[in-house]
Amino acid sequence: MHYVISDIHGCYDEYREALEKINFQDCDLLYVLGDCIDRGYASVKVLKDMMYRPNVIPIVGNHEYMALDVLKDLCVEITAENAETLLDAEMLLKYADWMKNGGDRTIQEFRALPMDEKLEILDYLGDFSLYEEVSLSGRNYLLVHGGLEPFREGMDVEDFSVAQLLFSKADYDRMYFSDRFTVTGHTPTISQPGNKGTVIKRNNHIAIDCGCVFGYNLAVYCMETDHEIYIPYKHKEDCGPEL
Repeated sequence: MHYVISDIHGCYDEYREALEKINFQDCDLLYVLGDCIDRGYASVKVLKDMMYRPNVIPIVGNHEYMALDVLKDLCVEITAENAETLLDAEMLLKYADWMKNGGDRTIQEFRALPMDEKLEILDYLGDFSLYEEVSLSGRNYLLVHGGLEPFREGMDVEDFSVAQLLFSKADYDRMYFSDRFTVTGHTPTISQPGNKGTVIKRNNHIAIDCGCVFGYNLAVYCMETDHEIYIPYKHKEDCGPEL
């Protein structure tokens, strides 16, 4: 079976329970639509589990994108010779932006690792796909972290910049493509009036970030069956910051 999950945000217990609930096997594939790190309580544990599973296909989210440059610099020893280069205004701005978006917890975990594990994680993060296209049982899917905005008729996924694919918010009232289903994360479905942490399906669009780290659900979508399962957040006392 082919599954999609998104915005785990370090919610390791919920992620592992999701794998158990779908009875995830070596013959299955799981696509992770980015933002597996930050805000939650165990980002590095999530990454380590993913990286040792050859049937988990990681797609980059804006949080991995923000993290990569900062974590690379954390692996370099700061000396009098390189301090001015490493600690320039651009680097400090990137660091501050990531911290504002929940990167502080990931950095704490990352700093505790031995250097060989740090480098292994950096290599893994650098290999994340920008998007994936999948065809199953006569249905075509585009799997991408963020939105496709601003969108114009006739555009295809290759026409969007990296920033648009990772940071833009999808418009659920727009049909991007009539010949495929667009599956996204990034924008929690709880941002929609009346939504209590469930998947949104409309206009050939399947939005699966159900706000787990904010105290709602982690959703896993099965492409063959067009059904999803939900794992409730278990650490209510430790929810991430508000949207």
